[in-house]
Amino acid sequence: MSIFHKQIDIHEAIADVNDESVIMFGGFGGVGSPPSLIEAILESGVKELTVICNDAGFPEIGIGPLIVHRRVKRLIASHIGSNPVAGRQMTDGTLEVEFSPQGTLAERIRAGGAGLGGILTDIGIDNATVCENKETVTIDGKPYLVEKALTADFAFVSAHTADEFGNLTYDKTARNMNPLMAAAAERTFAEAVTIVPAGELDSEHIVTPGVFVEGVVQTEGVKWKWAWE
Repeated sequence: MSIFHKQIDIHEAIADVNDESVIMFGGFGGVGSPPSLIEAILESGVKELTVICNDAGFPEIGIGPLIVHRRVKRLIASHIGSNPVAGRQMTDGTLEVEFSPQGTLAERIRAGGAGLGGILTDIGIDNATVCENKETVTIDGKPYLVEKALTADFAFVSAHTADEFGNLTYDKTARNMNPLMAAAAERTFAEAVTIVPAGELDSEHIVTPGVFVEGVVQTEGVKWKWAWE
């Protein structure tokens, strides 16, 4: 792979993912998740992962299969209600879940990509459970929670169209947190529906510049169904 030609094999994209890696996955209820990359990670056998995603997906959609097959030890998400397996694992203590309101989660990821230490928010300031073990600051007489920025070892994102430089465009709401995550990880790999030669993307339509993307893989779509408990 060169810096001018970033299309790679899917197994090369996940080759350095190890047990206990911290991974961000794009997606909102599975929409905008990278299914081929998720499948490859599941088949690789890695475990004890810390996963940052908007939600827990469904048992057979999004990051759900990684949870169903107990590859995730810690999940940072805005909700898990669409995946009953995640709820059971949280209840029995095998999955640690950190809940973060959706907007706060997005801002924490954005802060990580911008090199900030965190953000200030008043969301949850009156809730003792939310405030537990978090710092507070007062500005102009108003209290705020300090929410730490989020970063990751890897981000696996889903794009509609990529070019050979790794520039990415997205499909409407399937964009969701993908661009934020692409900037917040040490290494980012994108799964794309279409990969075009460099220069074919309108520069005004590029959402994620290729400087953030280490490799691009061709999606194979959702081609599998994992049995779940």
